[in-house]
Amino acid sequence: MEFSIKGFCGLVGAMAVTLWSCGSKQTAEEKRKADSLAACIADGMPSRAAAIRNASLVTEGAGDSTGMVWIPGGKFLMGADEFPDARPMHEVTVNGYYIDSHEVTNAEFAAFVKATNYKTVAERPLNPADYPGVPADKLVPGSAVFTPTPARVSLDNPLQWWNYVAGADWAHPEGPSSSIKGRENYPVVHVSYEDASAYAKWAGKRLPTEAEWEFAAQGGKGNHTYYWGDQLKPGGKWVANIYQGSFPDKNTKEDGYLTAAPIKSFPSNSYGLYDMDGNVWEWCEDLYRPDYYQKSPAANPKGPSDSYDPDEPGAVKRVQRGGSFLCSDDYCIRYKAGSRGKGEVTSGSNNLGFRCVMDKK
Repeated sequence: MEFSIKGFCGLVGAMAVTLWSCGSKQTAEEKRKADSLAACIADGMPSRAAAIRNASLVTEGAGDSTGMVWIPGGKFLMGADEFPDARPMHEVTVNGYYIDSHEVTNAEFAAFVKATNYKTVAERPLNPADYPGVPADKLVPGSAVFTPTPARVSLDNPLQWWNYVAGADWAHPEGPSSSIKGRENYPVVHVSYEDASAYAKWAGKRLPTEAEWEFAAQGGKGNHTYYWGDQLKPGGKWVANIYQGSFPDKNTKEDGYLTAAPIKSFPSNSYGLYDMDGNVWEWCEDLYRPDYYQKSPAANPKGPSDSYDPDEPGAVKRVQRGGSFLCSDDYCIRYKAGSRGKGEVTSGSNNLGFRCVMDKK
């Protein structure tokens, strides 16, 4: 059963949904002035209120670097002048670490669930006390699913293409009638920050800091327009899974995919890392503040001590990186190098996943 968010007015209000400002077709200067990141990822989708936590019940694993790449660490230029919350560009040094060569897959997450009986936030009941005025029969577990509109629409209301789908979760990406059978090699989605942290703990790993993520994404090539270089389509080929066509009604699928792609579908960077740009957004460990770069430390920054988003002041948010299959120059340009995403910590969607890092033992 599928519920439209627009028809869920009470629930949406209670979930503190925020609207956009980085979407419509604008000049680069207008985007720089207007961009507030409000709809690039979790904003414009339903925030989940605090759920019963079970991450603490997960036993920490020993850690295994199989399938990971050693990043030697070093100094780099972090951020992007094009985005207000990614300024100023500043020099950062990070220590060495291992990082997953690809996003965590459905098969890997399934192994975690089988071993721990973990229930993701999207699968847990919602507490009526968190949503006053919303009928109890509407408070059903689920998650946000991108749904193309039947025709071109104004980009001023993301709720036109985001549906809160009852029964959508990591094992049922589009809802109860869908499954991950045959998609074992796709990135797991509909994972909240809590879910990603629980998996990382079980695997004996952790989520990357924002600085670690960006250093790895640059691939040792320095700061460019995109993590792969300065041309959108080098050699006339798409090298990342993003959106082509008319957003949000018609994806022309020039890169071969309407939604998420299997891991390793596009070339790796020079470190051997896949999908550091596009495909699905990836959780980082850092709390989000738009002003953090103005005072972040030069060595191994780990994010601010508290979270603050002027678009949704009461929500606790963490940084997300890399963009997704919904990013394009028509809508969300946050797939560009140095840009930042953000998400309320209990929220998930079908364009949000993660990868892990691990310190040297």
